[in-house]
Amino acid sequence: MPSTPDTSTDGRTRLPAEPAEAGEHPPEAIKVVAAGALCWRTRNGQLEVLMIHRPRYKDWSWPKGKLDDGETTPECAVREVLEEAGVGIRLGIPLPATVYPVSSGMKIVHYWAARIQEGKPVPDGKEVDGVRWCSPAEAHAELTNPSDRLPLRALEEAHTEGRLRTWPLIIVRHAKAKPRSSWTRAEGDRPLAATGLRQAQAVSRLLSAWQPDRVVSSPWVRCVQTVRPYVKSRPVKFKTVDAITERSAKRKPGKARSAVEAQFDKGRPAVLCTHRPVLPVVFEVLARHMPAGLAIGLPSKDPYLAPGEAVICQVSAADEGRIVSLERFRAFDD
Repeated sequence: MPSTPDTSTDGRTRLPAEPAEAGEHPPEAIKVVAAGALCWRTRNGQLEVLMIHRPRYKDWSWPKGKLDDGETTPECAVREVLEEAGVGIRLGIPLPATVYPVSSGMKIVHYWAARIQEGKPVPDGKEVDGVRWCSPAEAHAELTNPSDRLPLRALEEAHTEGRLRTWPLIIVRHAKAKPRSSWTRAEGDRPLAATGLRQAQAVSRLLSAWQPDRVVSSPWVRCVQTVRPYVKSRPVKFKTVDAITERSAKRKPGKARSAVEAQFDKGRPAVLCTHRPVLPVVFEVLARHMPAGLAIGLPSKDPYLAPGEAVICQVSAADEGRIVSLERFRAFDD
């Protein structure tokens, strides 16, 4: 069964200063959900953004489009940029969503800042007939839809404040496992249920939006099975850590905290997969690295995350170890 996105906030926790226009519309008012990205770079210290021209609408805008069946908004944003501008991207901080009326009702478009990882911008020749890098001032002048200036202003602000250059740290609760009550062998060997195996595939697709190149997992089977599809899909470094198993974290929570803290020391895009009982320890460490206004968005009640659900933190590359944005996504809903 496809994932069903939250059309009001899409599972994201807002930055304290992020405009709340999208959140002012009740979910039932949103009839169309789309996603896109503002690709950015710096040239001679100056910020530049990638714009596209759509001949059908005769407008300059950002790469974006509607969700496919079973697709989350981060996956959609990455796919649309690839299809319309010919480049592979890694998502960065979330930007304000835009909401505006269309023929069927209200449409919401979720945006992220993004860096190009592969390729050079080339229009697809169908929906897009032109692409160009330009300064924010040029973009403000060229944008046809006034609402498109909202994420651009947030991008500029983040650049000025040093929040734009980041790397992702993603926490994943392992996918749905076989019930404890029906498992008679070692707890560490308890595998994923059939639903969990499908969730693991969905987790892999979701993680690809941020392209973590390091995968850290509890060595217990259900965690390893959760990240295995992603590990097999791309060249990444995979490591298991005993300290973040249920048993070890309960006996020696300090070692579990150290294992999480070590990811900040590495300073590289990473995903950490662990168990529900370990999540409070993980979130305790994350809270130390973010402002109080952001930390209140961390899950605080059991079960903290659903099986296969992820928390995505963007960690500042300029302010070492400081988390500047926080999001949550469920990759699959069986």
